[in-house]
Amino acid sequence: MTTIGFIGAGHIGGALAQLAIAQGYDVVVSNSRGPETLVDLVQQLGDSARAGTSAEAAAAGDVVVVTIPTKNVKDVPVEPLAGKVVIDTNNYYPQRDGQIPALDDESTTVSELLQTHLPESHVVKAFNHIASGDLATQGVPAGTPDRRALAVAGDSDEARAAVAELIDELGFDTVDVGPLAEGWRYQRDTAAYVQRFDADGLRAALAKAVRYRDM
Repeated sequence: MTTIGFIGAGHIGGALAQLAIAQGYDVVVSNSRGPETLVDLVQQLGDSARAGTSAEAAAAGDVVVVTIPTKNVKDVPVEPLAGKVVIDTNNYYPQRDGQIPALDDESTTVSELLQTHLPESHVVKAFNHIASGDLATQGVPAGTPDRRALAVAGDSDEARAAVAELIDELGFDTVDVGPLAEGWRYQRDTAAYVQRFDADGLRAALAKAVRYRDM
């Protein structure tokens, strides 16, 4: 893996791109408004970054990060992501995304919606429960006491392992939650959401998770 593509270039995308470049990756960033609007970000990121369309970012990335409003998931290009690991950082905010019935009744989850849209890809839910400022500043080397942990969920064991390896490179431990259907355990407003935990603390927070309908 040498290149990470970004579909979405907001706070989380920008922080992840900076961390990836620091670890020696090339990045291709994109947003919904076009590459010409990303000049400042690319200059900030340096020579290892370039801007493209979402399709170009999807095609270029060995792994691709989708970090966009949930309401825009259907705009994610499908064909260039076939067979690839796709990291989903998204959360559902009805005040921004509008009401999505399948998420309101909890018959599915945010990342399962993306997986349905990308049937040939391997979606892993990660980086959705950490603030961008913390993501940019709290990473530390493996073995550091009290190292912050991040959760991963996905239906492919190999994809979860690949994302866990990337998370470790970026400075965080990982707690493997299992299949995408379990990703609700660290969605918005759960005990694990944007709180700092080491691996043991995160496991305890995940175990305390309560469905929205039971809150």
